[in-house]
Amino acid sequence: MPHFFIGENNENEVSDNEIIIRDTENYRHIARSLRARCREKLLLIDNKQIQYETIIREINSKEIKCEIIKYYPSKRDLEFDLYLAQSPLRSDSQLTVMEKATELGVRGVYPVFTDNCALKVDKREKWQKVMYEASKQCERAKIPTCYPVTTFEELFNPNTSPFDRIIVFAERSSEKSLKQYLRENPVKKSEKILVIIGPEGGFSEREFQYFIDKNLPLISLGELILKADTAVITALGDIIYEYQG
Repeated sequence: MPHFFIGENNENEVSDNEIIIRDTENYRHIARSLRARCREKLLLIDNKQIQYETIIREINSKEIKCEIIKYYPSKRDLEFDLYLAQSPLRSDSQLTVMEKATELGVRGVYPVFTDNCALKVDKREKWQKVMYEASKQCERAKIPTCYPVTTFEELFNPNTSPFDRIIVFAERSSEKSLKQYLRENPVKKSEKILVIIGPEGGFSEREFQYFIDKNLPLISLGELILKADTAVITALGDIIYEYQG
């Protein structure tokens, strides 16, 4: 069932039994790109994270009228706040990171220009668009945020940092495995956790020393050496698995 966000535009109208879609982006996508017809079903979600299962009743030149069949709060969310900070990768690899991080429920991604960063260009607008489209595909109610490119010094500012816990994944300098770490320090409901993944070339000695000075745990994903985009998927997935298990 196609999934669309309707709560970001004041042109749309939601009543007790009907939703009228008037915003240009959704109208064009539904009426022209998908060539939707009457009696087809749409899944719509508003800015209060309420999902509506609807049936199209009318499509005219300006709007789409949908009958509400049922509605309910979205359950497509984690019970804790998971964030990712990672060194931007080249080309499609970074797009994969943004897409998969969204599918795995992150609240936001912080691109960090590390010493060995492969990409020194801020493509935040493009990355945010990928996260938006991925949210639609996996029926997420809340679109994650791609934050402005930053540095570790800015991200770890004690006066502004919103995180309860920061986990650094560093295969060659790890202190313990993720499983061991999470068994000793279980994830708590509503906790804000930041996961840090480095570039393909790894963190520099300066950055490792910075993590040590900040008393951040250096965690391993196992004996295998993973590419950065694979490490993102594995780390996020394993944290979610350990929490749910």
